[in-house]
Amino acid sequence: MVRYTRGRRGHSALMPLFFLAFLLLAGPAFASIGDRLPEFRKCVEICKHENCGSDAKHYTPIPLHRRLLLWTCPAECDYTCQHITTAARQSSTPPQPVVQFHGKWPFRRLWGAQEPASVLFSLGNLAAHYHGLHARVLPRIPPSYTMRPFYVALARLGMLAWLLSAVFHTRDFPLTEQLDYLAAGASVLYGMYYAVVRVARLDRPTPAARRGLRLWTAVCGGLYVAHVAYLKLWRWDYAYNTLACVVCGVVQNLLWSWFSWTRYASTGKAWAAWPGLVVAWVIMAMSLELFDFAPIWGSFDAHSLWHLGTIAPAVLWYK
Repeated sequence: MVRYTRGRRGHSALMPLFFLAFLLLAGPAFASIGDRLPEFRKCVEICKHENCGSDAKHYTPIPLHRRLLLWTCPAECDYTCQHITTAARQSSTPPQPVVQFHGKWPFRRLWGAQEPASVLFSLGNLAAHYHGLHARVLPRIPPSYTMRPFYVALARLGMLAWLLSAVFHTRDFPLTEQLDYLAAGASVLYGMYYAVVRVARLDRPTPAARRGLRLWTAVCGGLYVAHVAYLKLWRWDYAYNTLACVVCGVVQNLLWSWFSWTRYASTGKAWAAWPGLVVAWVIMAMSLELFDFAPIWGSFDAHSLWHLGTIAPAVLWYK
């Protein structure tokens, strides 16, 4: 059954490690200088006074497609003033750098989507998992193969995580942000769960393996419930969330590195070395997070390009 062990989640294991590298290597940043600028605040105040409310002097109706995405008059003012302020800074002498507003770059929206490139590339990752499931896993792996249900769950969870990523990048609200983070955390935790199942062969229909699988499932399920409960009921803590993902990522990364090395050493088959190629690819894509820059053409920033860079490795992984 060696041929059915190709689909590994090694690239997701490295993702939390590079979040840690980002935290360690990145220096202090003023993520929201823009919304503290006096000219921006004055612009928003005037815009709201002139356009919003029952006593507004001017009223410009918001197109339906933007209203469906919950764009309101104050939000329109905020978006417009971001770009007015940015254009004024760039045209000054000497030109001033582009700054972030509310912790985000001033992206040019498309059809109401705040970060269209990140939305597109998130959907590209979703498509890669969908294709992997329906073109690789379901038709090519026999139902009798005991790891098949875990592959199916991996693909479906990946599809859900990237769908919520696309939703978050379409409209940044507390709810969409939290759903994105919780789905990404579930994906990373499932990667650790899945790695232990495959390496320890807890999928096998033996009494010992079944007991081990039940115990490991209960442990990981309890960890995720506790993780969500802490974030939702106690404190929404970005540093803790990152640390939790790092721990899960380190565990699965070590497991898959050992697994890939021993398999390649014992078989000499090229497929056993593919995880190394995928990991190297993802490392290069993730490194963009260390070199954040203002969006090119108002659309392509480091984060969106990272999403672009993870599509091809996902395709290769399923292949």
